Amino acid sequence: MSTDNPTAKTNHNPKLAVILSILLAGLGQLYNRRYVKGTLFIILEVSFILTLGQFINYGIWGIMTLGTLAGTDHSVFLLIYGLVALVLIAFAITLYIANVKDAKRDAIRLRDGEKVPTFKQALRNVWDTGFPYFFVTPGLVMLVFIVVLPLLFTIALAFTDYTQYNQPPRNLLSWIGFENFGRLFFGTGARDSNIWQDTFISVFTWTVVWTVVATTLQIALGLFLALLVNDPRIKFKRLIRTILILPWAVPAFVTILVFAAMFNDRFGAINTDILAMFDLAIPWLQDPFWTRIALIMIQTWLGFPFVFALFTGILQSISKDWYEAADVDGASRMQKFRSITLPHVLYATAPLLIMQYAGNFNNFNIIYLFNEGGPAVRGQNAGGTDILISWVFDLTFELNQYSMAAAITLILGLIVTGFAFFQFRRTRSFKEEGNI
Repeated sequence: MSTDNPTAKTNHNPKLAVILSILLAGLGQLYNRRYVKGTLFIILEVSFILTLGQFINYGIWGIMTLGTLAGTDHSVFLLIYGLVALVLIAFAITLYIANVKDAKRDAIRLRDGEKVPTFKQALRNVWDTGFPYFFVTPGLVMLVFIVVLPLLFTIALAFTDYTQYNQPPRNLLSWIGFENFGRLFFGTGARDSNIWQDTFISVFTWTVVWTVVATTLQIALGLFLALLVNDPRIKFKRLIRTILILPWAVPAFVTILVFAAMFNDRFGAINTDILAMFDLAIPWLQDPFWTRIALIMIQTWLGFPFVFALFTGILQSISKDWYEAADVDGASRMQKFRSITLPHVLYATAPLLIMQYAGNFNNFNIIYLFNEGGPAVRGQNAGGTDILISWVFDLTFELNQYSMAAAITLILGLIVTGFAFFQFRRTRSFKEEGNI
């Protein structure tokens, strides 16, 4: 602390300014003789308490109890009110912290004899330095209420007993902790927990297999065709590229419905026109194994055109000098592919390829449109080809198992988020320039 400055106020106490700001927003500013700013903070806090205090109090009570009178209190509404109250409290705490920091900063300036800007100068400084934040804030607020709030609601439902037989307002919901997750992972809790555990293991295993096999096949096929078309010995490249991209031009849902008809066991063209020549008939829609094979083939057909177009552009950007240098060194075709082509392609496309895996992990359309996740499997409450996202759909709209659907959604989100975050962190394409 400087004592040589004649304008310094050594008796001005920043700690007192902080304490006053904590007691009531704006008191610290008044202590610092920032009367306009202090008055605005006081008005803001008093208005917040008078207009939203009762709602926040009701929301906190609602989220803690989820209601006390069955038939009168609606647990879902109370849960939503509570989450909104928590969001409002978070905004209030943010502004309160800003108020305390502002009072402390001005108090330190006054103590050290530094010039404190006037209210008009402060407004000008805030506008100059905080210009981007003024335009980001409305979008951030909308994001919180449109995206974050429903996400919090889903997470909260995963820890309740919201089922088909326990719905508000007829019944009140209760907080049951991690019971839903115990039923999924360990088969503990309710009498039907073994069914939940068996179904979850089966669906999760198929989801992983589906994601890895279908995505890898579409990427491998796209890369293989891109390498062939990029070969200088191939003629009519434009025509070939156009033909190979055509499946991408057709809406995916149309293609899936056409394939569903073609794979139909009774009248589908694959059984009646192609396999019939060899006296074969495969139960594509009745046997889970063959349904899964059909789904993987369809997804490969749907996914390879995008990968082909992506790889084609990357291959054309590779300098021919690299291959000529490799020829001089006596490298084989496979060595050039492994040391030049593949690293260059993966470096440029790794984030998009990761998104392909994440997208297929949640690829609801093909599973639902082809066979609605069927065929049925005895002893399970999911179809033989249901993946996690389609199982969540069935639990929500058909079985009304809302809390279990929310629990699975939470698991699903954590898996996809963790996988994507881990891979993006390891991908050189997403590292800052100069740190590669």
